[in-house]
Amino acid sequence: MTDVETRLATLGLSLPDAPAPAANYVPYVISGSHVWISGQISRDAQGGLITGKLGAELDVAQGAAAAQACALAILAQLRAAVGGDWSRVARAVKLVGFVNSTADFTDQPKVVNGASDLLVAALGDAGRHARSAVSAVSLPLGVAVEAEAVFELK
Repeated sequence: MTDVETRLATLGLSLPDAPAPAANYVPYVISGSHVWISGQISRDAQGGLITGKLGAELDVAQGAAAAQACALAILAQLRAAVGGDWSRVARAVKLVGFVNSTADFTDQPKVVNGASDLLVAALGDAGRHARSAVSAVSLPLGVAVEAEAVFELK
């Protein structure tokens, strides 16, 4: 097991299989020294959708857990992109989190912290990244969170 996956295991987490694209796009693109990971939606450990709207059906803690699930899927895509060779990953560059929320919900950053914290836990200082956390009136399939990321390769 790699250092990244060992770190996750100490947290009681493991990477899912890299999710297949749901439409006419690829799960990641390597361009120069960067990997661009397509949006990953919130799924539980069994692959079921984590759905609901923050500020209505879900609270911040549930949203953060959904964002963490997105980060696990992002890391699964990254593992696929580097052929399982984590030594090729230099750092996380950017994370964008989309939160399915009510119009008056303002804790998007607290929700997306679930993904940010997971990237740092898995990658150490190399997991620190620039970030955006935005609200969406709706997300695909009614999921609570969707996140995308960019990583730099060595």
